[in-house]
Amino acid sequence: MIRDLEATATTPAQLLPAEADHYALFQDVSGPELEAWAAARSLAADVLPIINDAWERAEYPMHLIGRLGELDLLVDGLDVPGHRALSPLGAGLVNMELSRIDGSVGTMVGVQGGLALRSIVLLGSPEQKARWTEPLVTGAEYGAFALTEPDHGSDSVSLETTARRDGDSWVITGQKRWIGNGVGGHVSVVWARVEDPSDETLDGQVSGFLVRQDLPGYTAEMIRGKVSLRAIHQAHITLDGVRVGLEDRLPGARSFKDTSKVLFATRAGVAWGALGHATACYEAALEHATTRIQFGRPLAKAQHVQVRLADMLGTLTAMQLTCVRIAQLEAEGRIRPEQASLAKVQNTRAAREIAANARDLLGGSGILLENHVVRHMADIEALHTYEGTDTVQSLIVGRSVTGTSAFV
Repeated sequence: MIRDLEATATTPAQLLPAEADHYALFQDVSGPELEAWAAARSLAADVLPIINDAWERAEYPMHLIGRLGELDLLVDGLDVPGHRALSPLGAGLVNMELSRIDGSVGTMVGVQGGLALRSIVLLGSPEQKARWTEPLVTGAEYGAFALTEPDHGSDSVSLETTARRDGDSWVITGQKRWIGNGVGGHVSVVWARVEDPSDETLDGQVSGFLVRQDLPGYTAEMIRGKVSLRAIHQAHITLDGVRVGLEDRLPGARSFKDTSKVLFATRAGVAWGALGHATACYEAALEHATTRIQFGRPLAKAQHVQVRLADMLGTLTAMQLTCVRIAQLEAEGRIRPEQASLAKVQNTRAAREIAANARDLLGGSGILLENHVVRHMADIEALHTYEGTDTVQSLIVGRSVTGTSAFV
């Protein structure tokens, strides 16, 4: 197995050796960022056997959410009193490291912290924050973010789920699809179009609602047959007149622009996740090349193998530079949505390229789960699509550089 999986790794060089950090971009990381990065890496040795088995069986080891909470890794860079405060770089390194271990584990943080918790922290009332923040950030309870619908993925702004005001309640009707933690969890942040003639500024707009998953009318079915992110479950949710209190609407969510604040914050995280997958694939390829003997010599002695590894490292380094710059811009409060979109597009494309090269270099061993590359390769396909498809993110960038929208 890759030589830096030891739980005792506590320095940047131990966490990411020079062979994978050619420009020494991460060798000066210290303080809470280094602590969080090391905590994420400490999971590798224990989690990988669990994940390999869960991935093959398509089972969700939900107890890992609690383990992530114990290590304070669910905060995802949010300002949560009593929990580790991380810069965008620190949050990105955690995202990278968990995806370097496994995409399903990285997605657990993306769903629980990046989407569900972030919606409540950014848009919730004091009472909602008091009820849900601590259980979600510690992993004691599980949260979902229910935006995508069967007929509305890339055009999620056109969602058809409705929340109708009925006296002192909201009645929610509709369907959601591809919802992580949507089954077997505790609360879903459901996005719906408001029907409330008494409030002209809210009527017809999109808002978020905290829906407990045990409420009458809430049913969820696990989506089966996935070949990507198999160690985490997504659900198809049906909301059949689910009734929640007026206090369960997120008061800070008064239009889709507010929803976009949550999505925008997670988009850069996908770029970091892609970097984690690519790093794992590159490391596996490098190890295989230096230890696999063919025709009486290591594969690494072949010129074409060294050129391929150099190409992979060049692509990986470009991904690292992208993530570091995006983190800098976010820390300075200067990041623009189209910059996060470009980072997401470029890094998921690059991760695909590195994974394909690594799988080919490993030969027949590349298709075995025990060697991890094919698992990362499959999981990258989910990253390439979720949090906004490659095409949609490219159109956001295109609109920015041309000043003309090509959206229908």
